[in-house]
Amino acid sequence: MNIVVLCGGLSAERDVSLSSGAMAAAALKRLGHRVVLMDLFFGYQDEYSDPREVFLRDDAAEAAAIGEDAPDLEAVRRSRGDGGRSRMGKNVLEVCAAADIVFTALHGADGEDGKVQAAFDLAGIRYTGTGPLGSALAMNKSVAKMVLRDGGVRTPEGITLTRGAAEYPELCWPCVVKPCSGGSSVGTSIVYEKSGYLPALEEAFRYDEKVVVERYVKGREVDVGVIDGRALPPIEICPVGGFYDYRNKYQKGMAEEICPADFPDEITEKLKAAAVAAYRALQFEVYGRMDFIVDEAGDVWCLEGNTLPGLTPTSLLPQEAAAEGISYDELCEKIIELSLKKYGE
Repeated sequence: MNIVVLCGGLSAERDVSLSSGAMAAAALKRLGHRVVLMDLFFGYQDEYSDPREVFLRDDAAEAAAIGEDAPDLEAVRRSRGDGGRSRMGKNVLEVCAAADIVFTALHGADGEDGKVQAAFDLAGIRYTGTGPLGSALAMNKSVAKMVLRDGGVRTPEGITLTRGAAEYPELCWPCVVKPCSGGSSVGTSIVYEKSGYLPALEEAFRYDEKVVVERYVKGREVDVGVIDGRALPPIEICPVGGFYDYRNKYQKGMAEEICPADFPDEITEKLKAAAVAAYRALQFEVYGRMDFIVDEAGDVWCLEGNTLPGLTPTSLLPQEAAAEGISYDELCEKIIELSLKKYGE
């Protein structure tokens, strides 16, 4: 098949997306597909007479390194040379329309919030993963909390604050402060006392106009992937220091990941059931990953859902799939196959 792997963009998770995209593109090439790796923001710059001819070119791509900090998006915007007003680069829709399917390796804004999916739906372009509605529901953490509760999934109570409000209500200590729409823990802080509250809000408001403040639940950090409505083995994350923030997620050796997680069967089944319930409540399609805390009493708390989980060398979903005997290449192929089912193929 002719496949575009779409990555990059102008999200705080840009570097993660570039790494996911390069790895997925390499896997799909090994499987015999004709692949174009394309950055959503920069698009496809080379000239062509027919967009289908770009799939005949062999453009190798290496997995991008992920820095300790989120990328400087203003520098990225300036580097395109046109002011970066459009967040979609040259020839993106034309090349994607010439593909049999677009493998979506975007993370965060523009890719995981449903905007790209909506544009593709209008243009009749086929793509992997969840559609616009489920993507938008999961990306907005404030809305996601309401949807999860309505779906019978336990999630920490919280409040939503807007930048520039006359005052910012306090919830409790400790609490978690994070951008309402974002991922990879960028802009997220755990606040243990009042003196850290306003600095944490200031950091979160760097990335979003709205911020979620929720009760901190002490416990073990666990993720559960779901493919086609079926839960994979849970994976436990044990950061070397602090919580599972951006640096601990993507720098090798900064976290120990245990898969399958060492829980009694009862808790493992609770995690899997909660993951599937969250997947359905948030209207995910094809695949996704849910983040949990298992507290000291053994209760399971869903923090959020990810419609396009990472596919980098340190990402969790590929490790969970491997625990079930599904290789990285097989995982990418499965995502393609299940996504084509949405279109009756």
